[in-house]
Parts: sequence; C-alpha cells; structure tokens
Amino acid sequence: MAEPHQVVTREQWLTARRALLAKEKEFSGLRDALSRQRRDLPWVKVEKPYAFDGPDGRETLAQLFGPRHQLIVYHFMFNPADDQGCKHCSFWADHYDGMGVHLNHRDVTFVVVSRAPLAKLQAFQQRMGWRFKWVSSAPSDFNYDYHVSFSPEALQRETVFYNYANDSHGMPEREGASVFYKDPQGTVFHTYSTYARGIDLLNGTYNFLDLTPKGRDEGDAPQSWVRHHDRYAD
Repeated sequence: MAEPHQVVTREQWLTARRALLAKEKEFSGLRDALSRQRRDLPWVKVEKPYAFDGPDGRETLAQLFGPRHQLIVYHFMFNPADDQGCKHCSFWADHYDGMGVHLNHRDVTFVVVSRAPLAKLQAFQQRMGWRFKWVSSAPSDFNYDYHVSFSPEALQRETVFYNYANDSHGMPEREGASVFYKDPQGTVFHTYSTYARGIDLLNGTYNFLDLTPKGRDEGDAPQSWVRHHDRYAD
C-alpha cells in the first residue's frame, strides 16, 4: 500500500500536473543537451588486440561489431569463480533481447561481456532464457582496462579506480557499459563508458517504476528486492 496521499479535484490535479509538465520538459531539454555533449566527447584509439570467446568462436573486438560501425558493450558482473551471474546485472539483462533488431537498424551492435568462461556464460544464459550475444573476455585485459574487474593485488590496496574515481568497494567485479566506433578502415575507438548509477537509463523496469506512486520503493536498500527472474518464488 502507498502511504496516505493528498486527494484533490480534477481541476486542482490538472494545475499540479501542468506545473510538473513544465519541469519535465525542462528536464527533457537538458537531457537532449547532455546527449549532444556525450556524442561530442573526444575518442581514444583502441590499441590492444582484445579477443573474446563467444558463440561464433574466437573474435577480436573489431569483429564483434559485425557489419556495423557502432558497438555497445554491457559489462556483466560474472566472476570466473562463480556459477551464476550477478542478480542485479541479470535484472538489467532481462531487458536486452527485444531491442537488438532495433539497434541493428540504427548501425549498432549490442554485446554482453563477462570475465567468466564461455561454458559458464552459456549455461546461465540457457537457464535464464536469454538470446543476446554474450562473450567471455578471459584471459584478456579488457575488463581490467575498462575498469570493471579488479585484480586481487588491486583489491588489497583497498581502493580501485571505478567510475572515474578511487573507490573502496572491495568487489572483484562491477557493472558498466562502454561504447565503441569502428571507422571504414577498421580502426576501433572507445567513445564512452558509464558505471554505477550511470546505467539506470538502460533498465526499462526502473523507468516504468519511476512513473508509479510508490516509485522504486527501495528505501535505503537499493535493489535488495531483486532476484534472478526464476527465483522470485523462492
């Protein structure tokens, strides 16, 4: 149950709703401007020959693009020592299958990358019923270079570089998303990465919950309610 809330006439509601609409439009304009600034960021040439194990065999980063020029990578937390993927990344991944065809028609390929071996990724993917492309970055430096995996030595130093700052979370894996561009000559560039709350917009369920009276209803324990989608009955 939502907490008791102010109840007004339809006319009073329309007045309040129009005031909020003005703020929503302002936010939309700011978001559009921010998106333009994101597209205007400088790029970094990818120099390392990263390779990945996936359903199509061993592929380089450039090959992951397929016939397209833009690549979005979701960094899914799946430590090689674990037998299942992160439940929070799984919450995000439940949204991915339907969008692939639309991204493809906008010159974008979407791939999920984890450090766990391919056999573990495929077993978990089959359990969850997902169809998106999922590849293993092991044993390359890809996850470390894009600051979503951290070595035991780094964790022993008590701070790691995550979300563009030194952080003391103490976890071997973290979440994020990275974007790459491949030019007509086949050169790959890193254009953008986002982490932590930066991936909120990639979760459709959260965007719908934000429309409701109770919102995300998480209090001081964000995502404490989240389960793998086949474990909510447990």
